[in-house]
Formats: sequence, structure tokens, C-alpha cells
Amino acid sequence: MMTIVSIVVFAGALVTAVAVIALAIGPHWSRIMRVAGGRIDRGFAPLEQLVRAERRIAVRRRASLPAPVRRLREVA
Repeated sequence: MMTIVSIVVFAGALVTAVAVIALAIGPHWSRIMRVAGGRIDRGFAPLEQLVRAERRIAVRRRASLPAPVRRLREVA
């Protein structure tokens, strides 16, 4: 009886693990296969996106400063 319970528990865990992996990888499967085949996805440029985001943050931060502080920073 204990053997049957163990088999059912581990089979359930295996099915759950396989389902979670399939749900995580499934939507990106074609992209994964393209990259594995050597075709680089040009739309994915994390460093360029990071640089653009940093510039937007700097512009917003500078725009939010009061005018006298802005002039002091430009002089320094």
C-alpha cells in the first residue's frame, strides 16, 4: 500500500513539474528555437533599453529640480 501511495505522490509531482515547465517555456518556444539555431533576435537589446531608460530618468530628475539649484549645478 505504501508503494502505491509513493508512486502516486511522485507521479503527481512529476506531472506538476512538467506542466509548470511547459507553461513557462511554451510561449517562448519559437524564440528559443531561433536562438538555438543561431539566428539572433535583433529586437532584444537590453543594454540599449537600459541606456534609454537612464536618460529618461536623468531628464525627468533634472526637470523636477527648482531653477536656482539647476543653475548652481550648471556652474559647478
